[in-house]
Amino acid sequence: MKSRFHPHYLLLLTIGLMSLACDQQPASNLPTTSVTIGKKTYTLEIAARTAEQEHGLMQRDSMPSDHGMIFVFPDRQMRNFWMKNTRIPLDILYLDSDGSIVSIHHMDPYKLDGVPSGLPAQYAIELNAGQAAEAGVKVDDTLQLPDAVKHAKGDSP
Repeated sequence: MKSRFHPHYLLLLTIGLMSLACDQQPASNLPTTSVTIGKKTYTLEIAARTAEQEHGLMQRDSMPSDHGMIFVFPDRQMRNFWMKNTRIPLDILYLDSDGSIVSIHHMDPYKLDGVPSGLPAQYAIELNAGQAAEAGVKVDDTLQLPDAVKHAKGDSP
């Protein structure tokens, strides 16, 4: 049987590839940086201002598996995150000021119960659920935080 190339197939392939490329872009206008977590590298949106942190990953239907968000706080203290209006299950990694992971937790969509850091933390990273295990990261591992994170500007006093 003779196979015939149809131009519509090329159009469908192009549209499909374009939609995949669009899915790789952050869903916000926040600056991003690359951070290696365990054996994987992630593109993290940097949330340093209070409004950015309060909105976090709310109202998103999905996030690429190699993306996440890092919350940058001005100091180390006990932290507590919840999942109000957050539609996707997440892992959260709490880090102290030198990038050492102090705790890792799973967070279910829409749960209003807080997920505490357990120890003082200056940073929190949210990834898709299961990514912490997939990356092989564990408590006491230290992440090399890029300057874009260390020098992120929060709200002005």
